[in-house]
Amino acid sequence: MDELFNRSDWHNFVQGNKKSLEEEIKKYNGNKLLNTSEDDLVKYFYDKYFFNVPEINESEISVEQNEIDIDVSRDPMRSIWDRNQPFYIKGTKITFYIPFSGEDIFFSVQPSHYYMKRISGKILNGCIIHSISSPDLTTKKIQSNIEQYLREINEYINTQRKDSVPYNNALEGTIRRQLQNRKSKLLANQNLVSSLGFKLKENSAMPTSYSAPEVKRKNIKLPPASSEPYKPEPELLEKDYENILSILENMIHVMERSPTAFRNIDEESLRMHFIVQLNGHYEGNATGETFNYKGKTDILIRSNDKNIFIGECKFWKGKAQYLKTIDQILGYSSWKDTKVAVLIFNRNKSLSTVIKTIKEATIEHPNYKKTINDSSETKFKYRFSQLSDQNREITLTVMVFDVPSE
Repeated sequence: MDELFNRSDWHNFVQGNKKSLEEEIKKYNGNKLLNTSEDDLVKYFYDKYFFNVPEINESEISVEQNEIDIDVSRDPMRSIWDRNQPFYIKGTKITFYIPFSGEDIFFSVQPSHYYMKRISGKILNGCIIHSISSPDLTTKKIQSNIEQYLREINEYINTQRKDSVPYNNALEGTIRRQLQNRKSKLLANQNLVSSLGFKLKENSAMPTSYSAPEVKRKNIKLPPASSEPYKPEPELLEKDYENILSILENMIHVMERSPTAFRNIDEESLRMHFIVQLNGHYEGNATGETFNYKGKTDILIRSNDKNIFIGECKFWKGKAQYLKTIDQILGYSSWKDTKVAVLIFNRNKSLSTVIKTIKEATIEHPNYKKTINDSSETKFKYRFSQLSDQNREITLTVMVFDVPSE
């Protein structure tokens, strides 16, 4: 049997993992890094370097019993002249197979608090193998032995689990910061920083009559990516995206304050109200039902012949139709269309039920990646991958509104 928890002290183990993470990110292929979703890379490195401390599954312990020959030549009851020669008698060997989940490397690492009691055992195929043997084993002795052994093992790994908390809590932020630093250096070296975003030109003469009041390890697989030279593509700046969303939202507030004026409005008429407002702010660049990539979209904003925002206006017709709308807007999107929106209008149905269905259905979509935030009770921002390439990401905002018909 090997001695457990004795090969590396905790401090050196943690520092070694931090160094390995830093070096791996530094050496990661630059074009692949730029061509891969940042969230996917964060997840890959997080899964690889997360401290998954073992947990003992005591309910699945199994036992094996064998008869063996035991050398009792060192028995103090034997005369001093007989102790230099082997003397065997029959005895019993009990072997415990103790399954665990987590990473077996932790059985070679000393926790921050090192116990004087030495623990022996063998780690094999997700089990700790612990054996005891004696000529006179009894049930009481066996039970006492295994209880003490499990108690000592758990003391070590429980200390490791506590030691892991600050490391694991800081891991995602550490990875994202190192990736962003590496990406910034790569882009700076290629002189591409200026190509990362559009600044949309607003129309300063736009009247504000529609403006609403301001509301105060492991078998971890690398994400697939091309190693071809990275080609930057313009994207809509986040502040411009939020401004477009606020324009759409302000128009909705107008509808909510004047429900009778919009009681019998259809989807096409709804769309035109939004396009009028967007054209006022962005100098006639918003169009409706424009062909784009694989289909037509309700609202499209172009800048310098680039599609930089697309939106869909839909009345709520159930979960299946909602998922179809997501497919539709993902199908519209090309590489440059990185920020999109779906406006859902609800008529004569429970708004809370509609919202609950939307939240549940969205994360079921195969191209869903993560929830960015819920900025309000009726506005949700998500990250999706495009239909054709998981590294081409789309920010999708879903806004839900009541439009009464009675």
